[in-house]
Amino acid sequence: MNERAPESSLSPMEVYTAERKRHWGSRTTIECGNSAAPRAYRRTLAHLYRFLVPQGARVLEVGCGSGDLLAAVQPSRGYGIDFSEKRLERVNATTLPRVTFHNQDAHSFRVDEAIDYVILSDLVDDLWDVEAALRNLAGQISPDTRVIINSYSKIWEWPLWLARKFRLATPLLRQNWLSPHDIQNIARLAGFECVSTSPEILLPLDIPILSTLFNRYLVRLWPFRLFALTNFYVLRKRTLRPEAELTVSVIVPARNEAGHIADLLRRIPKMGRETEVIFVEGNSTDDTFEVIQRELSSRTDITSALYKQDKKGKRNAVELGFAKASGDILMILDADISVLPEDLPKFLRAWSSGAGEFINGVRLVYPMEGNAMRPLNLLGNRAFSLAISWVLGQKLQDTLCGTKVLHRDQYAKIVASRSYFGDFDPFGDFDLIFGAAKQNLQIIDLPIRYHERVYGETNIARWRHGVILLKMVLLAARKFKFR
Repeated sequence: MNERAPESSLSPMEVYTAERKRHWGSRTTIECGNSAAPRAYRRTLAHLYRFLVPQGARVLEVGCGSGDLLAAVQPSRGYGIDFSEKRLERVNATTLPRVTFHNQDAHSFRVDEAIDYVILSDLVDDLWDVEAALRNLAGQISPDTRVIINSYSKIWEWPLWLARKFRLATPLLRQNWLSPHDIQNIARLAGFECVSTSPEILLPLDIPILSTLFNRYLVRLWPFRLFALTNFYVLRKRTLRPEAELTVSVIVPARNEAGHIADLLRRIPKMGRETEVIFVEGNSTDDTFEVIQRELSSRTDITSALYKQDKKGKRNAVELGFAKASGDILMILDADISVLPEDLPKFLRAWSSGAGEFINGVRLVYPMEGNAMRPLNLLGNRAFSLAISWVLGQKLQDTLCGTKVLHRDQYAKIVASRSYFGDFDPFGDFDLIFGAAKQNLQIIDLPIRYHERVYGETNIARWRHGVILLKMVLLAARKFKFR
């Protein structure tokens, strides 16, 4: 469509679009926000997107303008979509050698390349039909792609109007001013689910010390978070995948669990197209290793394997088991049968239905059996779950349940980004949860009934391990929340 097409021959949507093409095409560098406040705002946006989008990803930005934000996230391949030819003429090709730009509209563009992340920065505020644009986007991406939106908070409508009157902010036409509920509801209508949300930027100015205080710390806290300038949303496309197509690997870490092995092996159900059971024995002081050997030798009807840990800790056992697994879906099941093996199909169903990508068992919903968890342990679990939910921005009711399920490709992404948090977790639960949150996976709680063990004693040292857990929460707050 020509940017100067006669408006009498255009539909209301085309008139709306033509008006915005003229507006953005006529903006000079200064008019587009080259003063101190807009420059500070764009730098802060770039910092936030660099946290959400890993360097070297394949990135598409819809409404890219001159491509500054695309350049900031350093993609291995970048694709910029913008409806204004004149805006694209401002692209500096020397700073964006791996980016291809296309003059297309957000409501109807086409891209034939595989995409890891899609950026819609300050775009939904300006679209004619946000649902139509998101629905068009859904047809271009895979379920593994993450869509990141940032949009102005309605509370800033009048402050920004005043700032524009005094040429302290970028001139804009009438905006949509969508609430968080509006955006999440429209996304749901278009086939997306919201993985996480976060309010960002309290002070859109570069003021030493104050900018850091406001934008890194205070904006994370109530009531300051209510006054954030922009809200970020991470979306994923919900997609079904039939259980019958999936293969499953059940990883069973086992230390001093000889009395549980025969019953456990008998009760693990067959799931998906094929199920394998992998035991990782943790240098037990009883005869757990020999019992597993004996039981597996008598079971020719299942695919199974046994490995011995070369290090200590459940995390090492899980990593060894995952490395040896061949299934699409990776499941962790503790050998003490405190979580019933018969519940494992629920986890597979939750993943294959698209309800979540990281399925986290929760022991704290249904009443527990007998002395399954000591009162102080229960109190500690609830406290750590509240702290981690606040840090990660995704509600988790139980962070220490041993049963967790995810796809092997998703686990590979967690492994690739593990250096961000470091080798901090001997249990493995937080390594996986923090990694899943960093990769913007949809974490969902699955309530199960928790049973007391019938053999042996727990391997948890209440006070020593509690101190380790507290240190991990503080690390996550520094690396994830107050980044």
